[in-house]
Order: sequence, then structure tokens, then C-alpha cells
Amino acid sequence: MWAGQLGDGRAITLGEIINSKSERWELQLKGAGKTPYSRFADGLAVLRSSIREFLCSEAMHSLGIPTTRALCLVTTGKYVTRDMFYDGNPKEEPGAIVCRVSQSFLRFGSYQIHASRGKEDLGIVRALADYAIRNHFPHIDNMSRSESLSFTTGDEDHSVVDLTSNKYAAWVVEVAERTATLIANWQGVGFTHGVLNTDNMSILGLTIDYGPFGFLDAFDPSYTPNTTDLPGRRYCFANQPDIGLWNIAQFASTLSAAQLINDKEANYAMERYGTKFMDEYQAIMTKKLGLPKYNKQLISKLLNNMAVDKVDYTNFFRLLSNIKANPSIPEEELLVPLKAVLLDIGKERKEAWISWAKSYIEELASGGISDEERKVSMNAVNPKYVLRNYLCQSAIDAAELGDFGEVRSLLKIMERPYDEQPGMEKYARLPPAWAYRPGVCMLSCSS
Repeated sequence: MWAGQLGDGRAITLGEIINSKSERWELQLKGAGKTPYSRFADGLAVLRSSIREFLCSEAMHSLGIPTTRALCLVTTGKYVTRDMFYDGNPKEEPGAIVCRVSQSFLRFGSYQIHASRGKEDLGIVRALADYAIRNHFPHIDNMSRSESLSFTTGDEDHSVVDLTSNKYAAWVVEVAERTATLIANWQGVGFTHGVLNTDNMSILGLTIDYGPFGFLDAFDPSYTPNTTDLPGRRYCFANQPDIGLWNIAQFASTLSAAQLINDKEANYAMERYGTKFMDEYQAIMTKKLGLPKYNKQLISKLLNNMAVDKVDYTNFFRLLSNIKANPSIPEEELLVPLKAVLLDIGKERKEAWISWAKSYIEELASGGISDEERKVSMNAVNPKYVLRNYLCQSAIDAAELGDFGEVRSLLKIMERPYDEQPGMEKYARLPPAWAYRPGVCMLSCSS
């Protein structure tokens, strides 16, 4: 959603560093105070939201998902007044600053704001596009016609789009594909961003701006971690792929307004987003189930079962690797590997799960891969540990009392999310009842 002039989100760019690998890294402080673009706000950040961004950006990196990074987190020793639930009850919270790094913090909104101001700012859109291509997509500048990047579109007249004749068209297509890959990865680990405005969409296909995010606990496709996203749930887990496409449409429209791409090129970028997302998502789900090939019906039935019985998303897929590809397993033993997550299901639901398990085992048996080999490959894509909101809140509660031990423990555990890490099993437990209270499973944008 385009929200107009929002200000700079309390982010102050310190500058860029080019390292020994010739990589460009931008350093920002978030929460260091006012800037000329802070609107009416104080430019500060609270410890609560700063810990969440610090931990989750590093957790996502270790999961293998493209993201901005957190370099350090410091407390300010001062208090900041925030109304966490926007209910007229503000309170003082400890202040903090995060230093975050990324190859670029440019977002779709960085371009959209200039296009919204009319013709006088359209030249800035082109200048920003040239900057991004030159510094972050140099291969596009170096394309030649010999690469033959011409494609037939899916529209009625099957027109041809030649990406070598317009670098901006090639660029928007790559941005679309990176975005599709990113969101497919989110869906794979059950991550819900919570605030997918165009100003929170990175042109590099990175997860950016960690606010009221949440990893799925009980599987609920309509889950949103953002209290201000109710009741419409525009940014809920199931909607993320479509919202990604909507954002690409806004980005393409901005470049069209600046006459950098035409309508056919814009439509092709959206077409490529859809194709890339499905390719990536299907590949991810196939790996998560350890299947020899993609099976839409099997996966759809699984997700439906999980939604009906509110099965824990992370723990289910981790336990799934314990199922043996042996069609002769007695029916009463089929669900034993999953008993820790199939809780309180009645006879009818148990029969539905047994039916699915039989189909699943038949599919596994057709692949000819040993149970041991399959388990290793499945555990490499199904994390045992994710940064559940209740874990984060426990660390925040302790840190607000001056104890950062749990923050450090979580950081260390989330560096190896796919490993068993003996002795750390408590961090993979099902959420306690208090994890579902407001301010834990769902949060506002207050930070």
C-alpha cells in the first residue's frame, strides 16, 4: 500500500563501506534521533522493537533467507514514551539503537514517492534507477544483444519483450523475480512480515524493516502478527504472495510513469513474478516433504489438515522426516512420529491424517531414496528452531530488567536453526498459553 510521505523511519545513514571483495555496504542507525525527514516523531526507538529487529534479521540470515543484517544493538540509558496498542495508554520504555547493514536500503517507495510528485520529480526516478543498476545490478548494464533475452508474453497477442533493448525492463524483471523468491522462502519457513507497504519492499529482494512480524505457531493461513492489520488481514500469511505481486505492479507503474518501461514490459515483470514464485514455492515444498517430485494434491491436503487441526508449522515439518517410506507399516503406527504435534484430534480427524500418511508414504516409496538420506535432506530445509514471538518476548522482558543473557542465547541458537543442538530443546517447544496474548503473538507497529 502506498502511504505517502512517511518520513525516514528514524533511520540515519552513516555512509557506505566498500570491502575487500568490492562489495558495497550501507550502515544505518535506527532510533538515534530526529532527522530533517522525521515528520512529527522523535526519531527514537524502544528496546523492545530493537531487540526484535536485531534478533530476527540475524535469524533470517541463518535460515538462508535474504535479509538486511544487524551489526549491533546498544541501549541509550534514556526512556521513550510509546503507546504500544494505540489505545490511549502510553508508557515509558527503555530506548535503544540498532546499527543495521545492507548492500542497499532502497525500497519500492524510494521511487514511488518521486513519481507521485509529478513531472518535476520523474528525472529523480531515472537517476535512482541508474544508480541502482550501476551499483547493485551491474550485469544488467553489461548485457549485450548476443544474450538473446527476448521472451514471448502470456497476453492474447503473445507479444515479444526484448530485455536486452531496455535495461530498465531487465531490471524490473529481476526485481520481480528476486521478490518472488524472497516471498516463496517466507512461505516455506512460515514467516509473516506484517507490514508489506511499498516502503517495506527492498529492490534487492531482501527482508527489510522488522516490525510486527511473526513465525507461524499453530498453522493458520489467515494469521497476521499486526494488530493494525485487523480485521481485513491484508498482510496475513496466505496473502503475502498476492501482496508481493501488488507491490511489483506499483513499482512497475512508477517506472512506467517515468517512461523507463512500457506497459508490455510492466506486464511481463508481473508475469515473471507469478511464474518465479510458483517455481520456487513448489520446489521448496517438495524439499520440505522429501518428495521425489511436486505433488499438488498431496501438499494441498496436508496444508488443509494442518489448518483444521491447528498443527504447529515448524515442529510438524521437522518431525515429518521421521516417517519411514514403508507401505507395510501398521495403520495404528503411521502417526506415531507425529504424535507430539497431532494433539487432541478425534477419531474422524485421525482417519483423515492416516489417509494422508498412507498417500505420503506411497509417494516416498516411489522415490527410491533411503530414509536416512531423506531425513538429512529434509532437516536441511525444515528448521528445528525459529524466532517465535514468545521466545523473543521472554528475552525482551529480561533485557528490560537489565539481563541480556537470553538475547545472547537466542542469537547463538538462531545461528544454527537446522541443527539439533542437544540441550536446547526447550527453544523448540510448543508455545505456552501466554504466548497467544496481545503483545506477544500479535503486535502493533509501535516501536
